[in-house]
Amino acid sequence: MKTLISLIKIDFKLILREFVVVFFSLAFSVLMILMFGGIYGNEPSPFFGGFGSVDVLVPSYLGVILSVNGIMSLPITLVEYRDKKILKRFMATPMKSNNIILSQLIVNSVLTIIGFLLLLIIGKFVFDLKFYGNIFLFILAFIISTLSIFSIGFLIASLVKNIRLANAIANIIYFPMIFLSGATFPIENFPKFMLNIAKVLPLTYIVDLFKRIWLNSDLSWVKSNLSLKIDFIVLIFILIVCFAISVFKFRWYYD
Repeated sequence: MKTLISLIKIDFKLILREFVVVFFSLAFSVLMILMFGGIYGNEPSPFFGGFGSVDVLVPSYLGVILSVNGIMSLPITLVEYRDKKILKRFMATPMKSNNIILSQLIVNSVLTIIGFLLLLIIGKFVFDLKFYGNIFLFILAFIISTLSIFSIGFLIASLVKNIRLANAIANIIYFPMIFLSGATFPIENFPKFMLNIAKVLPLTYIVDLFKRIWLNSDLSWVKSNLSLKIDFIVLIFILIVCFAISVFKFRWYYD
């Protein structure tokens, strides 16, 4: 346990030195909500389905925060550890590989939660943000979405050995995904061909899941909503497949 705690402290210090990760985790979504909230306000609007713009955008921006930690921070850190032979040195110590995995999960999850709390604070005190959903269902959705997006990060880390390639792959996945999934701009505005692209992006299902649960507290509606079930199924499928491949490629810790 002491070894794990020490590793978490080190990983947290290292991640705070990464400007891109810190900016997109803590500042980007806050700046976006200040900008769009300032433009549209948070009064109920037909364009946003009768809800305020901030009420709709905050759960979407959680997907942005989640993605930067799962797609960019986590895999790039692990590939850098391997590329610089740090993982190999870890294996020569009492350090267990499970500690490395847990440390990355905890550090990136904590940074995601901090970023989301900042977003909630700004949304509440500046725009009177409202939550209409079921808190327990939202927590469940957050856990599944976190594990799903992090599983993609572990998959990248298990397949890529070079830090430059890892950076390239992470950027190729991350930036198109946050702009084409409805995470930063309302997907309702997308033309049909962009909607088809959005359907193959994991973040699309996370954003849709967060928004549906955030804006509706009727559990009977939740149980009967097909789109919500599809979101859960897709994310669980991604989680199982990506983690399964990562486990199959588990030898990357020893390269």
